[in-house]
Amino acid sequence: MIAYETMYGTIRISEAYLSKLIGHEVTSCFGVVGMVPSNNRQRFAKIFSRKAQPELGISVTGNAENISVELHITVIYGMNINAIAASITEKVKYVVMENAGVNVNRVVVRIDGMKD
Repeated sequence: MIAYETMYGTIRISEAYLSKLIGHEVTSCFGVVGMVPSNNRQRFAKIFSRKAQPELGISVTGNAENISVELHITVIYGMNINAIAASITEKVKYVVMENAGVNVNRVVVRIDGMKD
């Protein structure tokens, strides 16, 4: 839970909210096929749930000043991976700052697979 004080009160932002926000944005990027589960909890959730889970493959850590995001994705074969990663990085930083008001210090994009 990320929390910070304003003159109107305390604002609390959960990691689940940030994960879903980031997941929706990343899956809409050109060249991204989908997200890959990054830990055992997410793997089991994917097996037992039939619903789409945009927060799969996303890890958010940090505090109210800076957060770090780690993404596990699958991309389209033949695409420029550096361009995809740069696009995702900028989009994640922009969306989190606009919607949550939190600075993203670092975005790590891990390519875990490719599809035709």
